[in-house]
Amino acid sequence: MNITVVGLGKIGLPLAVQYASRGHRVTGLDVAPRVVDLVAAGVAPFPGEAGLDGALRDVVARDLLTATTQASVAVPDAEVVVLVVPLVVDDEARPDFRHLDAATRSVAENLRPGTLVVYETTLPVGTTRSRWRPMLERHSGLVEGRDFSLAFSPERVLTGRVFADLRRYPKLVGALDEAGAARAVDFYERVLDFDERPDLDRPNGVWDLGSPEGAELAKLAETTYRDVNIALANEFARHAETVGVDIAPVIAACNSQPFSHIHSPGIAVGGHCIPVYPRLYLWNDPEASVVQAARARNAAMPEHAVARLESVHDDLGGATVVVLGAAYRGGVKETAFSGVFDTVRALRERGATVVVHDPLYSDDELSDLGFAPFRRGDRAHAAVLQADHAEYADWTAADVPGVRSVLDGRGVLDPDRWAPARVTRIGTPLAPRP
Repeated sequence: MNITVVGLGKIGLPLAVQYASRGHRVTGLDVAPRVVDLVAAGVAPFPGEAGLDGALRDVVARDLLTATTQASVAVPDAEVVVLVVPLVVDDEARPDFRHLDAATRSVAENLRPGTLVVYETTLPVGTTRSRWRPMLERHSGLVEGRDFSLAFSPERVLTGRVFADLRRYPKLVGALDEAGAARAVDFYERVLDFDERPDLDRPNGVWDLGSPEGAELAKLAETTYRDVNIALANEFARHAETVGVDIAPVIAACNSQPFSHIHSPGIAVGGHCIPVYPRLYLWNDPEASVVQAARARNAAMPEHAVARLESVHDDLGGATVVVLGAAYRGGVKETAFSGVFDTVRALRERGATVVVHDPLYSDDELSDLGFAPFRRGDRAHAAVLQADHAEYADWTAADVPGVRSVLDGRGVLDPDRWAPARVTRIGTPLAPRP
């Protein structure tokens, strides 16, 4: 097949490489000339995606993957066009469709009869039918169902392990008619491989959910579930602190029973998915009080964590506090909705001088994010672990000379390695003062 992938970001580029690795000819379309130039040269424009560097070099060398900024080059000869362009929400939790609208118009203006168009970007329920179909028809002059097919198939992968997740999880699809669904199923069966999953009640593979709305809701529901579950864990953790109980063994005990799947509490929920997709769900279902409360609880955790640090350190005014980790989670160089921003803000509001360390970011990159960089071995009075990078497991109090209080926001530090500093975690009783 000739396939075009629109959006060569941290999801789109691995998808393009995956399709090309199955022997199909793939054109990557992106608005950023730098990204296109790097991909065309076989160089990944971002680090950290397992298996991407070698696979990208291979498919480019075999002339199976090319890249361009021109829709007029990428779209007309494509049998399938897959759009993976970001959708974000504004400060009032309303979807901002500008990037996706522009991409859709570019595709439509170059669309040819017989093409299958698939959106993988997570969307509010009803978007494929009510927004993309009329926009594609209006700008192409073609009719969906007669001249082209339209489907939605949500990406279900995490950056850093995209190729493994593509094999691990069923590929969900939903189209506007049976013919479009059959084409979407056939497409993904030809470009993906699937691991055996004896835990599933049906074979792992491509699952047709019967409509784009079903596939749209499935992605929002599975991600919103995680946000609600984490919020519940955070509620339990906050209560455990007040009654003198360590929440970690409690959660482990609960999860020993097969009907309990409580997640772990923590300082923040970040990334492009979990903080965002519940808001997309709420856009359609504003009366969803459980989702609203969960989102509010998780958004408040950086403030709670800083208050927790203050309870063991006393007054933070004038103290130098290092925040360990700018990324939203360990091992990923990405700050989208990272808890670092609210953590730094809460510390500054208490009069602390805040510095930030992250092994994946240079000092200049941290400065560009608005942070004063911290180097291992610099002095500080307190520390907050915000991202659970593996490197921090090796740190001790000697790496932060002068530290006397530590807030472990991810529950991964060994308190003995930080002695004599007082270490506290979310969801634990406060240790007695020495």
